[in-house]
Amino acid sequence: MATTRKNKKSSQERSASVCACINLRRSSMAVTGLYDRYLAPSGLNISQFSLLKHLTALGPASVSELALEMRLDRTTIVRNLKALEHSGYVEDTSAEGSRNRCLTLMESGRTVYNDAAELWEEAQRFLQESLGKENLHILTSLLSKIEHLSL
Repeated sequence: MATTRKNKKSSQERSASVCACINLRRSSMAVTGLYDRYLAPSGLNISQFSLLKHLTALGPASVSELALEMRLDRTTIVRNLKALEHSGYVEDTSAEGSRNRCLTLMESGRTVYNDAAELWEEAQRFLQESLGKENLHILTSLLSKIEHLSL
């Protein structure tokens, strides 16, 4: 007899894996999805929002500077920049023939970032309310320790 969907455990009933890596990846996907849903009305996803946030703070920056500041690899930055450039939120303002790109936040990018910031704050509040302020602080501390394991 075929197993029906009713017989399968729901995702909430499933226990965590014994593999820390799998648990972190699953959690990362869940949190990314959460922020993406909150940011959806702005037309941005969390990766794009984060790029705009960093460009707002840094001002014009190269891909390498952004990657260093965000602690992500350059290919991830470039992949996420494509949609922002296509939408006119970010522009390469480097001199013609320059080997390095100079990424500049355009006024439309600043506007969409400012509008999306309120949505991002809502996602932050939801996560803090769901986990509890102390648990979120512990999680953030643990994630920082994990990030530094690779250094």
